[in-house]
Amino acid sequence: NTALFLNALASEAHQKIYKTKKESKNRIISFWKTEFPTMFYHHQRELLIAFLVFAFFTVVGAFSAANEGDFVRSFLGDSYVNMTLENIENGDPMAVYKEQGEFNMFLGITINNVRVAVMAFIFGILLGIGSLYVMLRNGIMLGSFQYMFYEKGLLWESARTIWIHGTIEISVIIIAGCAGLVLAKGILFPETYTRLESFKRSMKNGLKIMLATVPFFVLAGFLEGFVTRHTEMPDWLAILIIVASLALILFYFVIYPRQLHKKLIND
Repeated sequence: NTALFLNALASEAHQKIYKTKKESKNRIISFWKTEFPTMFYHHQRELLIAFLVFAFFTVVGAFSAANEGDFVRSFLGDSYVNMTLENIENGDPMAVYKEQGEFNMFLGITINNVRVAVMAFIFGILLGIGSLYVMLRNGIMLGSFQYMFYEKGLLWESARTIWIHGTIEISVIIIAGCAGLVLAKGILFPETYTRLESFKRSMKNGLKIMLATVPFFVLAGFLEGFVTRHTEMPDWLAILIIVASLALILFYFVIYPRQLHKKLIND
């Protein structure tokens, strides 16, 4: 009887101590302000690798397009290239961004970008090769696409238009590739953890990175759906949007995590 009583008492005490705690109302704010940047500081190397791979294959795409006549068509498809050439002949090279209504384009582009990002992350389970392949493919597409306009003497007009939304869009795809490499690192280099525990931790960190990209994908979709189509906007406004977008990405994903880490160490 005494043993039964003590077991019941221990069980009751355990439930009171370890009962599910309510999340703080500031949990979401703390995630964006502290938790994610603190964690992401430790994955700057993976971010750099994803960026360098993407940048390298962007150059490869442009070089290939310059030296092989059908390369652009093989990557972007005949229908898209023909449509772009027709738009150029009609005097509106960026007409592709005006074909759909604002909201439909915003929704479609956002969903597609999230799909690409999820692939870049999930494919990290293939020891990182899948994530790097997504960086490779998208880099080549970007390089060949920009060269196509350069060849027509429209590099500036295309760049000032495309990068209004592309600055954030491309950046967060690279960050999603970083999340895939974080996942791969947990599998390949478990350090002091078991491989399963290391995988769980890297999956959790990768999911946090993906969660952090969601608002930026929405912002990129908004810019492409509602802003990019206004090709008549003055150059200074387009440049302002591009520079502000780049500053936002660099601050939140590179500068702020470093500042926060330094502050935590000093404190």
